[in-house]
Amino acid sequence: MPRSALALSGALAAGVLLLAACSSGPQASAADEDRTQVLASFYPLQYVAQQVGGDLVEVSSLTPPGAEPHDVELSPRQVRSVSETDLVLYLSGFQSAVDEAVDARQPQRVVDAADVVDLLEGGAHAHGEGEQHAEEHAAEEADAHEEEGDAHAVDPHFWLDPQRLAALAQPVADALAEIDPANADAFSAAADELAAALADVDAAYGTGLATCERRVAVTSHEAYGYLADAYDLEQVGMSGLDPEAEPSPARLREIGDVVRANGVTTLFTETLVNPKVAETLAGDLGVTTAVLDPIESQPDSGADYRAVMEQNLEALRAGLGCS
Repeated sequence: MPRSALALSGALAAGVLLLAACSSGPQASAADEDRTQVLASFYPLQYVAQQVGGDLVEVSSLTPPGAEPHDVELSPRQVRSVSETDLVLYLSGFQSAVDEAVDARQPQRVVDAADVVDLLEGGAHAHGEGEQHAEEHAAEEADAHEEEGDAHAVDPHFWLDPQRLAALAQPVADALAEIDPANADAFSAAADELAAALADVDAAYGTGLATCERRVAVTSHEAYGYLADAYDLEQVGMSGLDPEAEPSPARLREIGDVVRANGVTTLFTETLVNPKVAETLAGDLGVTTAVLDPIESQPDSGADYRAVMEQNLEALRAGLGCS
């Protein structure tokens, strides 16, 4: 095995071991009959709460496993649960139904990730030189960019940068400590462990994506701006921030220009988005497809955040020709 591959394998293994070590978080004693109830709006936030709270908390999610979180709809029971739980963890501006439920029910304790994480505007990494050239020729077409409004929308997908996700650990620990002061030290220690483990995942990505033949990643939708920002890649999305938006014919022509101009060999599809458009385009362009998971929902396979991040790194390295 090449030395770089061995180093990457070791870095990933270290991250997995650290994350596994803190996966159970603080341990509940026999006297702890009533665990703190935490309600997360979607999977990455649920994951942080589980890692920080461990056996001392019971975490549920408003977004079912395998479901698309952008347009999640809440039942009356779910709306009521927002005010009945001990702590709500959500990202304002991402899921309108959750925003409405929080506004209506006014839960006592809330951690809003938007107040913690430095969020980026969407579209910041969606335009390469080849695409800009293509846009000059497509500007006269009325439907050149049906998703153009996304260019100035806030990109919610911060969790695809593990360092940004790590920034949530201590605020969640602090909120849990307010509810359960006796276990404040345990929550804080678990937050530190999670942050350290995510730093190792970040290091594995930095090493694994440092030397690549290509740095342009063509994706189904613009979910990977934070990943691109963190690891010096260029994201070009077929659609904007909304995964349900269908790319226009003009947009697909632009993507073809990007592929040819940058020597792209792989179009990245997603787990929760129908790959038909990407697969058809890949066939027309003579390139392949590979799957990236935006980790917007808990994987049906039972894999967790760290496992999916590892799978994404492997797919990126193969698709971008990294050594």
